[in-house]
Amino acid sequence: MAKFFEYQGKEIFRKFGIPSPQGEVAQSPEETKKAAEKIGKPVVVKAQVWAGGRGKSGAVKFADTPDDAQRVAQEILGMQVKGLEVKKVLVEEKLDIEREFYAGAIINSAQDVRGPVLMFSTEGGMDIESVPEEKIAIKNVDVIKGLMPYDTLNMVLSMGVKGKILRQVADVVYKLYDMFQKTDSRTLEINPLVLTKDGKVIAADCRMAVDDQALFRHPEFGIKIGREFLKEPSEFDLIGWSFEESDFRGTSYVAQMAPPEEVKKGGYVGYHGIGGGAAMLGMDALNQVGLKVADYADTSGNPTASKVYRVVKLIMSQPGIEAYFLAGFLMANQEQWHHAHGIVKALREELPKRPGFPVVLLLCGNKEKESNEILKEGLGDMPARVEIYDREHFYDAKFIAGRVRALVDEYRAEKGK
Repeated sequence: MAKFFEYQGKEIFRKFGIPSPQGEVAQSPEETKKAAEKIGKPVVVKAQVWAGGRGKSGAVKFADTPDDAQRVAQEILGMQVKGLEVKKVLVEEKLDIEREFYAGAIINSAQDVRGPVLMFSTEGGMDIESVPEEKIAIKNVDVIKGLMPYDTLNMVLSMGVKGKILRQVADVVYKLYDMFQKTDSRTLEINPLVLTKDGKVIAADCRMAVDDQALFRHPEFGIKIGREFLKEPSEFDLIGWSFEESDFRGTSYVAQMAPPEEVKKGGYVGYHGIGGGAAMLGMDALNQVGLKVADYADTSGNPTASKVYRVVKLIMSQPGIEAYFLAGFLMANQEQWHHAHGIVKALREELPKRPGFPVVLLLCGNKEKESNEILKEGLGDMPARVEIYDREHFYDAKFIAGRVRALVDEYRAEKGK
C-alpha cells in the first residue's frame, strides 16, 4: 500500500470537509520556529515518518513558544523512529482536549466480508486492536448501497455519544468514509478524533494508505512508487520502479536494502532472487555465512530478457558490493532462458570492469538445460570468479551461500595484495 505522511493525509482531510488543526510542515528548526510564530499559540511538533509509536519514541513534543518549538525540532529532526530517519516535522496548534474518539475504515479481505469496514470507538488514543470489542461500533459497508448519514449517526449513538456533539462526530465519520472510498484507500484512520473543551470536533491525527493498484487514478497524490515502502524511496528505488512501471511483462521488484555508505564498508552482496518466498532462503543463507544483501531484487512471472538485463545492471551499479548472487531457489515454470540471456548481456558489460569479481548463479526450472548452457557459454571467458549451478543444488542454500562466501574471501585477498 502507498503510505501517506500525517500532514499529507490532513491536506486531503480539508478537501473533504474534515476539520483538522492549524499547522505547517517544516524541514529545519528555523522553519519550525517560523511556523510556530505564524500559528501564534502553543504548538505540538510531530515527526513525520511512516511508523507508529512516535509519542513513545519521543518524536512528538509540545512547545509553548516559538523558541521552544525550534529547540524541540532540533531534537526530533534527524532522530530514528523504528529505523526511519525524521526529515520533516508537522507543527500544529496545541489542542485543549476534552475527549478522544477513534474513527477508521479498512478493507477487510476475509472471506465472509471482502469489502470496506467502518469503525468507531470512544476509546481514542489507543491502538484499535487493544480496545475491547464491545467498545467498537463496526459496520460492513455494502459497496452497492453505500453509506447513508443515518448509518454513522446510529454507529456513534450506539457508543453512547449524545447531545450537541452527536451530529458533529457522526458527520466526520461519514466524511471519513467518503474520503476512504473516493481516494481508493485501504486504510484511513483518525486516532484520536478529539472533542476540544470549546466544543469542536477535530481530527488530531491521520493514518492513510492507498491501494497500490489504484494509484494510476490519482496522479494528484504525486506518489513516486506504486507499492508499499517503509521509507522514502532512494534514487536506486526509483530507477528500479521505472522498470516495472513501463513494462508489465513479469515482475522486477527491486529495492535498496542498505545505504551506499554502509555497503562500501564491505560484506554486502548484490542480490537477485527468483520468486519472493524462495528468495528469502538465499538471504537467510547469506546471513548465516556473515554476508548481507545490498539490495533485494525479484524477477519472476516470466519477465523478458530486457527486463532482467536492466535489473542486473542496476544491481551491479552499487559501489562496494563484493559479489553478484542469483538465488534461483525456485523450480520456476517460466522459461529461464530469458533470464540467462539478460544476465549474460549485463555481466559481459560489467565484469571486465571488475577483474576477479565473484558471481554465483543458481538457475533451474523450465528450459533449465538450455539456460545453463547460455550462461556457461556466455560467461566462460569472463575475467571473473563465476560458478553456475542447476537443480542438483536446488535445496542446498547453505552450500551455495558457502560458495559465495569462499569466492568473496578470495576476491578480498586478491585485492589486498
